[in-house]
Amino acid sequence: MTKAKTRSKLILIGITPDFDPGERIPVRSPDEGTVYLKDRYYRAVSELGAIPVILPMVAKPRLIEGLLDRLDGLLLSGGGFDIHPKFYGEEPIPALGTVKENRTEFELEIFRLALRRDLPVLGICGGAQAINVALGGTLYQDLPTQRPHSISHQQTFSKTRPSHSVTVPAGTTLAAILGRKRSEHTIRVNSTHHQAVKDVGKGLVVNAVAADGVIEAIAGPAQRLVLGVQWHPEMLVPDHADQVRLFRAFLAAAKKRH
Repeated sequence: MTKAKTRSKLILIGITPDFDPGERIPVRSPDEGTVYLKDRYYRAVSELGAIPVILPMVAKPRLIEGLLDRLDGLLLSGGGFDIHPKFYGEEPIPALGTVKENRTEFELEIFRLALRRDLPVLGICGGAQAINVALGGTLYQDLPTQRPHSISHQQTFSKTRPSHSVTVPAGTTLAAILGRKRSEHTIRVNSTHHQAVKDVGKGLVVNAVAADGVIEAIAGPAQRLVLGVQWHPEMLVPDHADQVRLFRAFLAAAKKRH
């Protein structure tokens, strides 16, 4: 087999990074920031045989299109920040956390362009919220404030352990991924968020719900996989089979582009 043929079968997954403007990560210049990514994201992808590519946060659509030309799938990662409510037509409430508008603008744009190409997309935590906002949905800016009777969605122990259950309805994309397409069932997930999907975006379908009614997964609209999960599956692999199946389904969808 030639080198060219070997390379043609490599699956490239673009992962959106986080951004620090110089507040937490030391820099040499006051106008300098740092683009970075927690290694758990690229490990979850690479350990299943795909090549993770940490994406630059370029602003021009033409450059984003150039990135997507080279990718087989897009992973919208999570991060310790909130999506500014101006992106879904609301004013911020006092409990809104740190926002990173440059990151949000990049993620909304790259998702919309990926969707046009029917590129497989997996959104994790804030990435799931970005999918919802990009398709016209809204968010709870702060669950404790706006849904005070909700269960705790910010666990205090290790995120490598599940903290609560979610119900996956029969017939959904996620149910099919988990091998239980015809029956409603529950899975255990971790939880580290204070925002969540409120009004579901156009064409999206709820794929999992917590016991308190908070939406935990959304999917669609595309022929290929478009899935957003509110938990962090990359912190639960390889020890939790359901989370491994999620990543395998995402990479399988990406492989079909070859």
